[in-house]
Amino acid sequence: MPDSTTTTRVQADVTNPAHYFACCALLELASRLAPESEGWFEDGAFHIAKSPALPEIIRKLTSASLVMLDLTDGTASPIRIPEPFGLRLDWWKGGDRASSDLKVWAGTMESFRIAKAMQAAMLKPEFSTEHLLNASMVAYDPDDPVKKVEPFYFDARRGPNAHSRDVGFAPNDLGMTTIASPAAELLCLIGLQRVRPVPAGKDKPRLYDYRTWSRPIPALLAPIAAAGLLSDPCAKRYRFESWYRTGQRKHKAFLSAQLQTTTDIL
Repeated sequence: MPDSTTTTRVQADVTNPAHYFACCALLELASRLAPESEGWFEDGAFHIAKSPALPEIIRKLTSASLVMLDLTDGTASPIRIPEPFGLRLDWWKGGDRASSDLKVWAGTMESFRIAKAMQAAMLKPEFSTEHLLNASMVAYDPDDPVKKVEPFYFDARRGPNAHSRDVGFAPNDLGMTTIASPAAELLCLIGLQRVRPVPAGKDKPRLYDYRTWSRPIPALLAPIAAAGLLSDPCAKRYRFESWYRTGQRKHKAFLSAQLQTTTDIL
């Protein structure tokens, strides 16, 4: 069982893929500050033991100067988070179908600009609390503060309300800007670098599975746990869709995940 060294607790809805992978990101960031850090899911929250306190992790993340690694690729450049994290984000450049289907942004959306806007929003004090994944606001471009920036669309609370057939008009076509959850969006982008969901099958396009885990493990074991390869009788499997949110079938959004029973899996 977890011991009294727990220093971080984050409220998380594991049926929201953005929350799940954001938790993976927090474990990743904590482990780069304190290699002995261990995380697990329990009672509607993600816990990290033997790590710096959450405000310290967020302070170091928001003070890091993000680097755009390919100046010729404004929409999908890899991103570096410098020391003390030393982390390169480029999972969407994998060249495989799974990576392509997890990349929810497209068209004129710029990965680096969105990441910087989400990071800047996280300077607010509410992002240093256990409720950071639920903190929502309109995000602005830190290089041009009068310009609003739409998020990646990882947060499953946005996806069902993004398609014109659901809301009665086309938000993208009208250039509308809506409320974002900056921590869920940026941390999900980070979390997917190490921990990737498992494709549900060739006959199930854009459907992915991930599993929670109930025992403290280091970041290195998180991909194994997420794939269901870690012995854990309390693990639960969830399935979500990377869903087309526009009629052009380019832009996508993560939908809420459904708990999978043995019957569902078969």
